[in-house]
Amino acid sequence: MISEPELAGEFGGVETREVMGDFDREFVGERRPRRPWLWALGGAVMASALWAAALFLYEVGDRKPDMHGYQLGQDPCPSLQLKSIGTAIAPRESTTKVESGLLNHAVLDQIQCFIPLRSRAGAERPGNGWSIEYTVGITVALHKKTDPGAEFEARRGVTDLGVDPEAKLETVPELGDKAYLLTRDDGNSELRVLEGGAVLTLSLSAFTVHQSDDRSEDEAGDGPDIPDLSPYQSAMISDMRDLMSSLKQ
Repeated sequence: MISEPELAGEFGGVETREVMGDFDREFVGERRPRRPWLWALGGAVMASALWAAALFLYEVGDRKPDMHGYQLGQDPCPSLQLKSIGTAIAPRESTTKVESGLLNHAVLDQIQCFIPLRSRAGAERPGNGWSIEYTVGITVALHKKTDPGAEFEARRGVTDLGVDPEAKLETVPELGDKAYLLTRDDGNSELRVLEGGAVLTLSLSAFTVHQSDDRSEDEAGDGPDIPDLSPYQSAMISDMRDLMSSLKQ
């Protein structure tokens, strides 16, 4: 029968010190034989812990993003109303065909389109053949296998022309998981939203157009200034909410 001191020596601090002593006295004295079942037990516990850690990391890294009900079974661009932007600036141009390309893939569903607004008269037509026109761009990307959150954050200051350090970046609260407005001085503003695996962008662009006539270029002048788009930010947010609702089923 094994006494308590002997048990303490095998499982308690005394045994641990002895193992360390064996290592220190590798060439001095007699080494006590280690019990093989203790080493087997320790190896099994270690292997189990490593397997559990690897499984946890694999599941975290391989976890599919929450799609929050978003679906792109059909092209949403033809039926998109843009009610708020239509009221603030002008309704969408009904006579212009909207070109878009719908991608449906096991990994990614995506759509992109550009919708022109109806030309405005009066203040938006300053004369000399110049006019100010507006276009709304829509991009929806549904990432069904990988989480786009890290990329969304990395591209905060990136525009279609590259990184613009002078662009104004504003956070939009209570819209998706994360949202922000990116405004440039050249008449472009983008509202970008991340919600689970969905990344949605609604852009508003203003640009000048000159209708050619018999006048020379000198008579036409340089054209009007591009208007400030900040008064239309609330309309962009409202129409983004409508777009998000229309894509959830």
